[in-house]
Amino acid sequence: MVPYLRKTFNEAFTAIRYQAFLEDVNRDYPGALAFNIAETPVFADKAFTQKMLDACESIIYLITHPDFKNITQRAIPQNENVPGETAHSQMIAFDFGVCLNENGEPEPRLIEMQGFPTLFGFQAYYPELFKKHFNIPENYSHYLNGYDQSSYLDMLKKLLLGGYPPENVVLLEIKPDEQKTKIDFYCTRDYTGIQPVCLSQLIAEGKNLFYLNNGKKTAIKRIYNRVIFDDLKSQQDLKNAIDITAAWDVEWIPHPNWFYRISKFTLPFIHHPFVPKTYFLNEVKQIPRDLENYVLKPLFSFAGQGVIIDIEPPDLDKIKDPENWILQHKVQYADIIPTPDVPAKAEIRLMYVWPDGDSRPHAAINLARLSKGKMIGVRYNQNKTWVGGSVCFFETY
Repeated sequence: MVPYLRKTFNEAFTAIRYQAFLEDVNRDYPGALAFNIAETPVFADKAFTQKMLDACESIIYLITHPDFKNITQRAIPQNENVPGETAHSQMIAFDFGVCLNENGEPEPRLIEMQGFPTLFGFQAYYPELFKKHFNIPENYSHYLNGYDQSSYLDMLKKLLLGGYPPENVVLLEIKPDEQKTKIDFYCTRDYTGIQPVCLSQLIAEGKNLFYLNNGKKTAIKRIYNRVIFDDLKSQQDLKNAIDITAAWDVEWIPHPNWFYRISKFTLPFIHHPFVPKTYFLNEVKQIPRDLENYVLKPLFSFAGQGVIIDIEPPDLDKIKDPENWILQHKVQYADIIPTPDVPAKAEIRLMYVWPDGDSRPHAAINLARLSKGKMIGVRYNQNKTWVGGSVCFFETY
């Protein structure tokens, strides 16, 4: 999106440099990179970055409104409402598709958001390594709000630990060593001392939880939660695992309820030029004549599951619980990243943190994803190059 930087990067790119970068990742974390890293980052100038930040601020205004919890109470499924909810989500992610406006200029469009962690560890590690193999201008950074590697990691450690020793905090996931994002867990462990622990490995005694830390039973005081209920419900061999919806004597970061409160459910309440119009399906009185310009999404799903991109009227008739679906104006991603074959689409995720005691969340770091398919994601990019996980470098001065 910054033409001269794109031209310079593409001309300097070689497969040998890219392979050397991947070999360094594998040296640091052998066999842990389970998803594709794109051959290129994304570059965003100040104007484009500010557009995303402005859109986020309008959403944060809603999230920080005193009535937000009342508005979003229905978002939490009854059988997944976890006791001990915190005042706010300490981590929030906003996903923007890179589009073109009527003047052919790059413009962001909000796709989704989540009150849930993402790759807060890996995105501090991999861009620094990438810069060792490829030339990134000094006035471009993957951090926001003045963070650098040192200050960001210091903040992240304080945020996750919450004043507890690392051994009393765990990163909770389902079979963490089998997850595609496992490299993020290992980066987080190396940066903060927090161990990734499987839900099935938790030991319950009354309302207290423990885990085996190098064979020693250790109390858990705080949980860095990475468990998604959608994933949990699909597991057939975790029947004996604890019920995380019980009232355990632990602190959550973020609390599981925020996964639902800040989500697709929130979109119909947001009104901003960079946020596509979104409606609860049960509130749609008349089917839009231009139905081809909309996408149908289930509220309670993750990673694009259940999304209907090309809607036909019969698709709407089949929905038995329209209150749990949204109809969203379709976002037309731009083929904006030149690559050796066809251009790629881009999505940028701004990753916000909300330390306890702060009145508002603030942007800290980001990730990006490149695609040449109909949607962002692995299933739409099989056997393609210059696609996958990436990072955006923002102009700083």
